[in-house]
Amino acid sequence: MTSGGTFLSADWKGRIMGPRKLKRWAERAVELGAKAARIVPASSVKTAEWVRMKCRYGCGGWNGCLTCPPHSPTPETTARMLKDYRWAVLFERGRQAGRELAAKLEREIFLDGHYKAFGMTSGPCHLCESCDFENGCRHPHEARPAMEACGIDVFTTVRRNGFEIEVLTSESQKGHFFGIVLIE
Repeated sequence: MTSGGTFLSADWKGRIMGPRKLKRWAERAVELGAKAARIVPASSVKTAEWVRMKCRYGCGGWNGCLTCPPHSPTPETTARMLKDYRWAVLFERGRQAGRELAAKLEREIFLDGHYKAFGMTSGPCHLCESCDFENGCRHPHEARPAMEACGIDVFTTVRRNGFEIEVLTSESQKGHFFGIVLIE
């Protein structure tokens, strides 16, 4: 880490990797419709067991689609997976288009040579009216799990990385919705 707080490291060829080189992906997220985006260390993504319980007892999405629990990765699996990543594009999105944005950004980052790129968004999937549990996902190229469905503590993660988020106390309040694309 530099004295100014910018994270830097060298890739396998010795090139400097970090927010400066990856910044274009945050800029691209905004071009694709994100309100704001940042390159953040993957180690700043927090998982917790209680998050999945909030999905089960508080969200109508439990067992409603293949991207939600109990079909999504557990918090333990997600925590292990995060260790395979160094960086992430964390973005705030509008209420709509989160899955599309995450999938498209993930694909572009993948095609740029980051073969482990993986995107997640928030909330239950609405690509289909109902999930085809017997035959699998009809939209595997667009469907992405919700961060919270995988046990990511979204509040802690986004606050750690300079975004604002608060608990909504009335339906008249405007919510904040987030997505992430992990990069090796």
